[in-house]
Amino acid sequence: MTLFRAVRAAAESEGDVPIDWDAAGEVAKATIEPGELSLTESEREGYAEDVRAARSRIREVTGIEFDVPDAVEVQNRHHWIDANTPMFRRVMEPVIEEFAGGPVPGFARSLNTGTTGGMLAFLGNNVLGQYDPLLLADEPHALYFVHSNIENVAAMLDVDPGRFRRWIAFHEVTHAAEFGAAPWLTEYLEDAMLDGIESLSEGTLERDALREVNVTMTAVEGYAELVMDRAFDAEYDDLRRKLDERRGGSTPIGKLVRRLLGMGMKREQYERGKAFFDSVADERGVHGASRVWESPEYLPSDEEIDSPETWLARVPE
Repeated sequence: MTLFRAVRAAAESEGDVPIDWDAAGEVAKATIEPGELSLTESEREGYAEDVRAARSRIREVTGIEFDVPDAVEVQNRHHWIDANTPMFRRVMEPVIEEFAGGPVPGFARSLNTGTTGGMLAFLGNNVLGQYDPLLLADEPHALYFVHSNIENVAAMLDVDPGRFRRWIAFHEVTHAAEFGAAPWLTEYLEDAMLDGIESLSEGTLERDALREVNVTMTAVEGYAELVMDRAFDAEYDDLRRKLDERRGGSTPIGKLVRRLLGMGMKREQYERGKAFFDSVADERGVHGASRVWESPEYLPSDEEIDSPETWLARVPE
């Protein structure tokens, strides 16, 4: 990690666009260490076994037939940055270029590139696992685990690394189950995102489209929280408590960065979504909660997230 290398990468950014994405990736990788990735044979098999066990157990508990991605990668932080920079580019570039209004001065491009690289570095230093549906891309979905982050957080929480890794695997494989059960979900999210992007490019803010994305992601994250708890094949109360404390706790600067990156919203998605699905599953079981993925019309509305009884009254068993 070298500050000089990060600053140089931002300063040497090229082109007339607001962000040089290749340079932003270099800034991010210069900002954080890649982390250890010399896995033992036992650790490699542990990741593979965790994914297999999660797939089998989640199929049993939810009644959903699905497959995990062919691409299941154990990564270091730099690998994660390389895998995710194209995704951020696909999502952000149409809006950024629309508002740029023409060629961007070199200083502004360097500043934007450095800021984006810092964002990628912060995320790369914190992500544990990721199911990537590869929105807005003609590529198959993928599943990533950032080994050094999992090891570091397990040590920070004082829990067994293997058990913690397995719990994270259950969460991410649940996302594969959601998108596998709902073939319409990727296109549904893409359309809502593109509607929001188009409205921004036209100088308006389509709140309904942005709200639709947030509500859908609240359902996605909340269902994963439900299933990772109810399908996990070991004791998890201490993991849940300690991970919830980690989500809520941070340094003042860390809290500011999380707020700027919208990670406060993500925590709200976890909490609101899990409360909704816990109530639904208590009434109808996990199989009943899984009905949400049968059709877009079964997605809860923003109001139903906070009043699950109204969803239960609307959606047949």
